[in-house]
Amino acid sequence: MLDKPQIIRTEARNTAVIHLIVPREEIQDVMGPAIDEVLAVIQAQGLSPDGPMFSYHLRRPTDTFDFEVGFPVAKQVPEAGRVKAGQLPAARVARTIYHGGYENLGAAWGDFLAWIEASGFVQREDLWECYISGPESSPDSATWNTELNRPLDAD
Repeated sequence: MLDKPQIIRTEARNTAVIHLIVPREEIQDVMGPAIDEVLAVIQAQGLSPDGPMFSYHLRRPTDTFDFEVGFPVAKQVPEAGRVKAGQLPAARVARTIYHGGYENLGAAWGDFLAWIEASGFVQREDLWECYISGPESSPDSATWNTELNRPLDAD
């Protein structure tokens, strides 16, 4: 289920990320270890996440995902291994919240992108999702919430 989409302006946010390019079928294998690695680096630097975990896709996923996985942080992090400083962009975005399990996230994106197109907005290539609540908060996937963000071309 999707909330009613909104058009908002985001501010740039510092992030700590790992950049990954993987086939679609490997996404579940690489996400967990990458998340753990980013968290370990953030904590080793005496920081903590400044918001929920996210995945920032440099282009709309196809059979390959080209994305960064990470967390927002209050200040720029020094590079450590695969973890690098990044940034969620300042942008005009269409945003909604998807409620439900990850197995239906692709269909939710499809519905959301169809709404954006039907509303006459021009979409950029990038997009991101923030995992507000998920398996770490409840075993009931009906309570999971994922924020979907699609940057739009300037108005």
